[in-house]
Amino acid sequence: MNFRFSNLLGAPYRGGNVLITDDAVLLSSIGNRVAATDLLKYQTQTLPFEASSNIARIVASPDGAFLLAVDNNSRALFVNLRRRAVLHRITFKRPVTALRFSPDGSLIAVGLGKLLQIWRSPGFRVEFFPFQLERTYPDCTGTVTALDWSPDSEYLLVGSKDLAVRLFSSKGSRGQNKPFLFLGHRDAIVGAFFSSEKKSGRVFRVYTISRDGAIFTWNLVESHDFDASEGLNSDPPSPGTPEQRSSERDHVEVPIKIELHNQKRKNFGGNDVENSEIPLHKARWELQKKDFFMQSPAKLTACDYHRELDMVVVGFSNGVFGLYQMPDFVCIHLLSISREKITTAVFNKLGNWLTFGCAKLGQLLVWEWRSESYILKQQGHYFDVNCIAYSPDSQMLATGADDNKLKVWTVSSGFCFITLSEHTNAVTAVHFMANNHTLLSASLDGTVRAWDLFRYRNFRTFTTPSPRQFVSLSSDPSGEVICAGTLDSFEIFVWSMKTGRLLDVLGGHEGPVHGLMFSPTNSVLASSSWDKTVRLWDVFEGKGAVETFPHTHDVLTVVYRPDGKQLACSTLDGHIHFWDPIDGLLMYTIEGRRDIAGGRLMTDRRSASNSSSGKYFTTLCYSADGSYIFAGGNSKYICMYDIADQVLLRRFQITRNLSLDGVLDFLNSKKMTDAGPVDLIDDEDTDVEEGIDQQTRKILGHDLPGSMPNRGRPIVRTKCLKIAPTGRSWAAATTEGVLMYSIDESFVFDPTDLDVDVTPEAVDEALEKYQPQRALLLSLRLNEDSLIKKCIFSVKPLDIPAVSSSMPIKYLQRLIEAFADLLESCPHIEFLLHWCQELCKAHGHAIQQNSRSLLPALRSLQKAISKLHQDLTDTCSSNEYLLRYLCSTSTKMQ
Repeated sequence: MNFRFSNLLGAPYRGGNVLITDDAVLLSSIGNRVAATDLLKYQTQTLPFEASSNIARIVASPDGAFLLAVDNNSRALFVNLRRRAVLHRITFKRPVTALRFSPDGSLIAVGLGKLLQIWRSPGFRVEFFPFQLERTYPDCTGTVTALDWSPDSEYLLVGSKDLAVRLFSSKGSRGQNKPFLFLGHRDAIVGAFFSSEKKSGRVFRVYTISRDGAIFTWNLVESHDFDASEGLNSDPPSPGTPEQRSSERDHVEVPIKIELHNQKRKNFGGNDVENSEIPLHKARWELQKKDFFMQSPAKLTACDYHRELDMVVVGFSNGVFGLYQMPDFVCIHLLSISREKITTAVFNKLGNWLTFGCAKLGQLLVWEWRSESYILKQQGHYFDVNCIAYSPDSQMLATGADDNKLKVWTVSSGFCFITLSEHTNAVTAVHFMANNHTLLSASLDGTVRAWDLFRYRNFRTFTTPSPRQFVSLSSDPSGEVICAGTLDSFEIFVWSMKTGRLLDVLGGHEGPVHGLMFSPTNSVLASSSWDKTVRLWDVFEGKGAVETFPHTHDVLTVVYRPDGKQLACSTLDGHIHFWDPIDGLLMYTIEGRRDIAGGRLMTDRRSASNSSSGKYFTTLCYSADGSYIFAGGNSKYICMYDIADQVLLRRFQITRNLSLDGVLDFLNSKKMTDAGPVDLIDDEDTDVEEGIDQQTRKILGHDLPGSMPNRGRPIVRTKCLKIAPTGRSWAAATTEGVLMYSIDESFVFDPTDLDVDVTPEAVDEALEKYQPQRALLLSLRLNEDSLIKKCIFSVKPLDIPAVSSSMPIKYLQRLIEAFADLLESCPHIEFLLHWCQELCKAHGHAIQQNSRSLLPALRSLQKAISKLHQDLTDTCSSNEYLLRYLCSTSTKMQ
């Protein structure tokens, strides 16, 4: 029961900005979560917190300690990145369009529509009012689109849709902070950046970039007859005005510092000074030159500036990006990465990596521009994930989706290492063969394909005499026979794996065959159909249906228990039925209508409690030991039941994202109008970012899977559930992607078999006296992971057989789990393998008798050993070739 959320796979990048921290971690928003991708270790992990809706903007503090994430409802989360915990929450009163930390990390600039606000950044301390509003600037007449701080955190560049860039001071009173305006652009501002000297950090140049592909360079200048006492409290003429043109004829450049002699003058802050420097927003700026990227009719959609390298990267709506050296405007790279709009383009801190995001393709790229090579190239599924399957060793996960693609992921790293795209229609079922290196997939295009995961190719295609749509798939334990159920002809097709020949067509069902599974122990095939029956077939004997289990409602799916002695199926009335496949008897029935009931849909006319739609399970999955069952459906919940007692143990809420439909139990009556819910009214703004969710409704002029008509939001649902053979994790294919849940390792205390004398001190005392058997037994009774591992390593190799044979059988599972965990992280491989060998010798008969309860732990051990074997094989092969090379070179030198 001790499962918690660990990762999110298969979800596409849907828009918003991305950033790279100082320790080479790429942060990007995925729905209402934030994904952290380590570009050095090549691992990705989803942060454990959730926003209330899809995240629109993220920004990190300069020291990488904090993250501020703002969602579409203007609700912000202030997160401790190192501890991955939410510290504070705040709700802004308007939609947030721009966000930026000051270089010293003390201030946060927030663009709220036409307003600019500066907030005091909270820290690690718990405060009643963590966010403090310093000041608000209402000077912009258009929506704020770009922000940039000066290196000293005293000035702020603000670009907006009113075609102007304003230079503000973050200090001083409101009356003395009238901004300087940079004018001349003919389209909305996309970026505005300060350029400073490398040694002194003094700002002397400003770059402004507009949507029409123009970049203006502005230089800081001064006038020789500029009166200090008057100029410090007056506004210089803005570029492009008659006053500015007349003043340019009468003034020449002088140094910025103005000496005030013989008397004390007051500067803009009201302090008496002898030497005063003109503030940047009061100084004079001159337009040096205008440059154009020449990508018309494409629009400039993303840009970033690296201050140390003085380089600009820009992305366009036609998929082209450019890298330019400033201020000479020298093009270093001009390349195309797609034909779709680039929605984000970012430098890392060193400036050697460029990060690009394309919301329409759901793609993220990290490119090293000097070597012209990819550091990262990841793309999630274009549409909803339909099916998932674990490999027998639990190291890989295969996913199939409505985008016709099949992806294989490494579970430990969270990365997709191969995408298979030969299918021409939605992939509806995937299945791993027992050899761990062959993958099967079924599709609505009428084919079942077999994939070789060594060469990454489709080596066999199974077809039917006439086109059919396949929705279920299974293979027998030996891997000789492949079976697939159809949606349209209600038949089950049987092929030979070796020859690819169609062996048999099993007929008898009168509805779509949505459930199909072979028994893990024999060749009996179970199928479920919408014709209200579950049928058992003896495929090898060819006698047709061996037995039929009738139900009162449509049967939606069927699964076998891992030992093959029980069968579970879900029906349309919300029940889960458990059958004995040998005797043909109904064993248990669980009523889950109330448990699976989710939130209210926006199109529902009844409340969630009174609605009858969606209150059934569409996918089932047994736990690794067969004592529990997981069930999911068209709901925000996944239910976990104890089979023997028929009770609900736990409900997992897969999301709290209000951007999805069916999350709220009660709808907000304020959003109801005479024309229906506000969210269903088509009032599309052309400036709204187009991403994965919006584009599905525009293809071919009709709605595709995963979309709702009339611009409705995607509905939260679970399409497939699978548990890893090791039993340590399980995965759910949901609307947001593939959610991974694993056992919480921090849960260590289990009060079983405890006594007053069973203490950590007693374990240490036994170790000091070298009583390894007593110490290990005490640590197993305490069930503390660190103590168990400490006792394992305290045993001398010669004493391992004696200690292994004296271990009680009830502690075998916990001991095997400890060895599996150690083998994944410990360098003492031979010592641990010696332990495993002696345990198997001493308790082989007991392991065989208790195989059902020990199976998850044994599979975890097998997974660790096979991974070690693979790593050692690669290392030995590399060393062998290296030694051959060294021997050949030494021979030549002699």
